[in-house]
Amino acid sequence: MDSMTDSTKAQDTHQPASAGSSKATELSRLGIKGIVRLTDMVESLHRRIHPLTGVRANAQPERLSGISGSVYKNIRTITSLIGKSIEAPLDAITLALNTNPDSRTSQAMLSALNGVVGDHLLTTLNPLAISMQLRKNGQALNNSELITLIEENNGKLLILIHGLCMNDLQWRQDEHDHGVKLAEELGLSVVYLHYNTGRHISDNGQEFAELLQSLSKLSPQTMQVYILAHSMGGLVARSAIEYAKSVDYSWPNTLKKLIFLGTPHHGAPLEKAGNWLDLVLANHHYTIPFARLAKGRSAGITDLRYGNLQKSDWHNVDRFDYSGDLRSPIPLPTSVQCFAVATSATNSPSGFLGDGLVTIKSALGQHEQPAFNLCFEEKRTWVGTNINHMQLLSDAKVYQILKHWLAQD
Repeated sequence: MDSMTDSTKAQDTHQPASAGSSKATELSRLGIKGIVRLTDMVESLHRRIHPLTGVRANAQPERLSGISGSVYKNIRTITSLIGKSIEAPLDAITLALNTNPDSRTSQAMLSALNGVVGDHLLTTLNPLAISMQLRKNGQALNNSELITLIEENNGKLLILIHGLCMNDLQWRQDEHDHGVKLAEELGLSVVYLHYNTGRHISDNGQEFAELLQSLSKLSPQTMQVYILAHSMGGLVARSAIEYAKSVDYSWPNTLKKLIFLGTPHHGAPLEKAGNWLDLVLANHHYTIPFARLAKGRSAGITDLRYGNLQKSDWHNVDRFDYSGDLRSPIPLPTSVQCFAVATSATNSPSGFLGDGLVTIKSALGQHEQPAFNLCFEEKRTWVGTNINHMQLLSDAKVYQILKHWLAQD
């Protein structure tokens, strides 16, 4: 049968050998563009500190003239002309894409690239852009395979959603995969969502909601859906639920439990620091060119500043402006049992940086403004120590609490 959605069709993991070459070529082009952009930035900085100019600072042109201007022009020209001869820094990625585009290494590289510039890849129709799919063992599932999965365990389906710059294969850490073990021990069918984490969370949320609505109509078997989401994946899940409510989709009625692992419900400190860096760099004449470099990060990353879930949270606002938290409060769905795991990377359960990327308060949905407080029931939260953000995927204590929550009525 056909794949479930058009986006699923666009990303078939069973690609011919030429697909790897195509991706390698696009990666090379991306590298060339990066060098040209870096040249522009350096020339702009050079121009700003040029000692002979008498032009007022904020009116200076971005391009130099004379000998200096010729040098920068030549860099751009040569870089654009020689193309593949500058691929040396990208050899490892190119080799992986050419020889085995479906390997864990290649998938990890593409996922990281999509996390950083995935929105750019999508808008430029670059074939390196990841399309949303439901997968198992790193392979996209077609309708027939999905129906079989739904029916083999009486409709009990566990969906795992990965975080920023990651992919479905990376749920396996230290020879352990929460999804595989939970499926074995609790009698659940398991599938993994694979998506472009550089896109806006609200865009991924809408597409995920549409995908689940299509999934709910595939089989006559009534589904019982359970979602386990790591980091950004939890925000995508919440966004999907909110979008589904707005268009009256039926699949949220099948959702029984939603478990968050280190989800930054109210943002992540590192992206807030990145926004602060934008502000500092852009406010000084000589550092403005460097602000462009900081602004290379994707829409998905900037959404993590405060935990944006809806288009209205970012629409009509420059995402690099220091504009403060503009979100509208979105409570947890009342018809679903919601659980949250938060951890500290140190011995202290109140460590400032939490698991190293997400604070404990953010992971538990706690906020100083009552309207934003997610109010998880205490019995449905768990706080661990000496567990960092990535160890949430392999820690034995975390697995046991997940198993306990999913097993109980």
